Order: sequence, then C-alpha cells, then structure tokens
Amino acid sequence: MAEYNSMDTAAFKGVWVFCEQREGLPQTISYQLLSEGRKLANDLGVELVGVILGSELNEDYVKALGGYGADRVLYADHPLLKDYTTDAYTKVLCDLVQEKKPEIVLIGATNLGRDLGPRCAARLHTGLTADCTHLDVDVEKYKNFLKTTSTIDVDNTKFEENTNLKMTRPAFGGHLMATIICPRFRPQMSTVRPGVMQTQEYDEAAAERCVVEKVPVALSAEDIDVEIVEIKKSAKKLVDLIGADVVVAVGRGISADPEKGIALAEELAGVLGGVVGASRAVTDAGWLSVDHQVGQTGKTVHPRIYVALGISGAIQHLAGMQDSETIISVNKNEAAPIFEASTYGIVGDLFKVVPELIKEIKTLKGMA
Repeated sequence: MAEYNSMDTAAFKGVWVFCEQREGLPQTISYQLLSEGRKLANDLGVELVGVILGSELNEDYVKALGGYGADRVLYADHPLLKDYTTDAYTKVLCDLVQEKKPEIVLIGATNLGRDLGPRCAARLHTGLTADCTHLDVDVEKYKNFLKTTSTIDVDNTKFEENTNLKMTRPAFGGHLMATIICPRFRPQMSTVRPGVMQTQEYDEAAAERCVVEKVPVALSAEDIDVEIVEIKKSAKKLVDLIGADVVVAVGRGISADPEKGIALAEELAGVLGGVVGASRAVTDAGWLSVDHQVGQTGKTVHPRIYVALGISGAIQHLAGMQDSETIISVNKNEAAPIFEASTYGIVGDLFKVVPELIKEIKTLKGMA
C-alpha cells in the first residue's frame, strides 16, 4: 500500500460515495449521494466512485449504481461484510481510502452512516462535517447559494478562490447555518441528510458504461470485536415522509386541541393519499413522534403537495419543505412567514377550514 499522509492534500483525487445497502439492497440515500457526487465530480473534473460493501450482492444492483452517476464502483465482497459491524466496515473502507486516496468521501447521515463516518474520519486523521444539507466545490455556485439562503452581502464579501468542499449544515439547534471546510487534511468527509439531495433520473446507458471493480478484502474475525447473534426488526411502523407524494403537516396552531388537530390532519392526508408531518414544536410537545418532524432538525421532504396547517413558517421548518412542488398553507395570522413560501394560502382557523377542505375533496373524488 502506498504511503498514506492525510496532510499531503495534492496526493488525493476523486469523489467517493459510500453506497449503503441493507439485506443486499442499495438504500435510497445512496442514489441521492451519487447524484450530488456527480455534480461535485463534474465541477472538479474527476471520477465519481461508488463504494459498496457486502456479501454476495446482486451484481445487477451494484452495476445500477452507475445509472445514478458513478463512473466506477468498488465492490468489497466478503462474508464478514454481510451484516454491518463498525469494526469490519471501518477497516475495509479505511483500507481502500488509504490505498486509493479520494479527495472527497460522502456518507449518508443514516443510523449506519452516523456510526461509520466519525470512526473512519478519526482513523484517517481528517475532519468530518455531520448532517450536511448543502455541498459545493465551485465558489461561484456557493456564492449563488448564499444569495438565496443567507443575509450575507455576497457581492461585497471577499471569497477565497479554491476547490475545498464547502459543507453547509444546521448549527445551534437549527437556528443558523454554518459552512465548514477542511483545507489541511484529506479526504474531506461529510455525512449528508437523507432526502436533502435530489436523485437524478436513472440513466441505463450510464449504468452499462459503469465499471464494477471487485476489490480484495483483508478481513478476519480477529478484526471484529463484536459478534452478531441475531437481528430483530422493530415492529414499530414509522411514517415515510421522504418518499411521500403528499404531506399534511401540523404546527403549533393545533395547540387549542392537539388531538382534534392531528385527527383532522390524518383525515385530510387520508383523502389526499398522503402522510402526516409535523413541525418541531409539535414533536417537542409530544403530540406526534419525532419520525413525523419536518425541518432542519427533522426530515427534508420534496412532495408533490405539502399542506401546512397552523405552521408559522420559521426558517428551520422552511428549510425542510420549501422545495415541495405545491405548498398550501392554512394559518390565522395573515403575516405568517409560511405564506411567502406558499403556492396557495388560506387565512383562517384550521379547525374550521380543514373540515371544509375535506368535504370538498371528497365531493370532487365522489367519496361524499
């Protein structure tokens, strides 16, 4: 293996995406990160590499990663990689990074990724920015991003011209956004929130061009300090906000009668074929579980229709839903910030408006 020095920044090149799989199936976050990684690789003029670890994976699934942007896929196949363990995955991924020296490594901010990312960063003697919501290497693109998302006087601010990865994430409980760089060490590592990055259209021709390279794996049972005896899946059903076509979200406006407000949201979501979301105020109050939360400290969603009931529109919530195709808001306060981001707005009491909406929708659908 070539000598590894994380401070020799000139020796590192290329963008890598760790492609998470569960029970042999690549996870949606992998496609999102490959799509984003493709943009970064294009800006840098380098190769985009997907890295997938597992055992006896379906090679059609592995090659399909090219359809979402990967030029090449490094596939580490070993029986001890069948189920995730921190020790095994950290060793194999770090061995690959030390040998091939990518400039950027992206990992999904899933339960698995949040465990793997920091361990790898520490072993590789580099930094890691967690829970990112935006990435840039091109300075002009980063400046354009700031113009629409910050109060910085971009035109009169001096920016250093470089291709360091600019990793933006919520800070201080989501009350502000911070951009972090790692100029002295490589690789530049980031975990990225699921649902934040848009997945590109699948390209069959690109998948066919993608080169799958099986890499040798130096791994033994002695490298792993834990033994997986049994895997039990939780019976709890969590709401799928990220994959929903319609989201009906409730906010502090239901406080007069939270139970009734949630029931109305559930009924409206039912007739629209959607799911129920919530603002942080609702989950903090315990009215709905945290898997319903939309926003900087919750999930980022891109549904076809987003209905905001009694949500004022704090910037932390808007960051999680403002890219929805159509936003419909109901709020008693006509000056609520949510209306500025809305396609349609209704000023009124949600407890009076929503029953009428449900009635009209049922009539239009012939459900009345």
